[in-house]
Amino acid sequence: MVRGLAPALAGLLASIAVAGSAAAQDKPVKIGVLNDQASVYSSITGPGSVAAARLAIEDMGGSMFGKPIELVHADHGHKPDVGSTIARRWFDVEGVGAIFDIYSSGVSLAVQGIAEQKNKILVVSMASSRDISGKSCSPNGMQWGNDGYEVANLTVKGASDGKPASWYFITVDYTAGHSIEKDARAMIEAAGGKFMGAARFPLNTLDFSSFLLQAQSSGAKNIGFIGGGADMSNAVKQAAEFGVGRTGQRFVPFSLTTVDVEALGNAATQGMPLVLSYYWDENDKTKAWAERFKKAFGKMPSDPQANVYSAVLHYLKSVKAAGTTDTDAVLAKMKGTPVEDFFTSGARIRADGRLMRDIYYAEVKKPDAMKGKTDLITLVRKMPGSEAFIPAADSDCKLLKN
Repeated sequence: MVRGLAPALAGLLASIAVAGSAAAQDKPVKIGVLNDQASVYSSITGPGSVAAARLAIEDMGGSMFGKPIELVHADHGHKPDVGSTIARRWFDVEGVGAIFDIYSSGVSLAVQGIAEQKNKILVVSMASSRDISGKSCSPNGMQWGNDGYEVANLTVKGASDGKPASWYFITVDYTAGHSIEKDARAMIEAAGGKFMGAARFPLNTLDFSSFLLQAQSSGAKNIGFIGGGADMSNAVKQAAEFGVGRTGQRFVPFSLTTVDVEALGNAATQGMPLVLSYYWDENDKTKAWAERFKKAFGKMPSDPQANVYSAVLHYLKSVKAAGTTDTDAVLAKMKGTPVEDFFTSGARIRADGRLMRDIYYAEVKKPDAMKGKTDLITLVRKMPGSEAFIPAADSDCKLLKN
């Protein structure tokens, strides 16, 4: 009886495994895009990120395991409690296996905790707090595009041309802004430069005059602006009105995107830096995808939107390779397989969830250097992820210590 028990038990376990796999395959593959759909960052993520996710689904044939791949989307309003409520409902009630985009550090941190709790997946397109893949890192969370450390690293070095310089910051008053400012200050001072002070502004600020006056009176060579979307657009316009640039100071936004340059114009943004992983004019593949996106959405894509496409495509490829929606199996495929798409080659996900992709430091072209209306920027320098992102040895992530 004892001798006969082992084969019987093995057969039973195998049957359970097959049944479990079949049950997982029987579920539709369902993903969610959670971001700012109507406020300050909606032009660079928002509905465009949903369109990018749909293109990735289309490239996977639109269905998996005999059922259509489903996509839901919602607006978190930059409120962690709102984002958390949506994530819980999606995970617990609606059968969502993975959430993408976010573009808010506070919401990202809250949802990442829920994803780990529920054993689901979160892939943040871009968020600035180093805590996401640092002290609050999770085996269930990933960061796909820019983060605060890398943006500070490339912007400070690029704008200063590797030389010591003085800086004053106008910083959005929330977690992400504080994190970038802290990293930037450390990098400035390590390079022999001088941190001249900072002013904090609330999200959705319309009038930056008092902040700009403080920055000008500081005498700093560079005025670093940490904020994005409509806030940054307003600040860029007002900086020009205040004559920043004509007095020898340089206005340096830390979150400029091609969408912003297109909206503000090269005359207003010439010489300003960008940090990005995707630019539509880089090569034939990036141009082709941009045209496809524009046909689907009516506008040219931003770097965050391209990163949503990349993340969703890698997730769906991993689900297909795993043959199941089971989170552990999908995570193993995602982290064990290099990321390959039209603008990503051979990038791997580090243990802390950071995708170690190549990053560009770029600058906005002068109007007379443009070859066409979409020829907006010059790609100045390409940096491998190992040089752009925080070194593993400097990270607070417990997953890198094992």
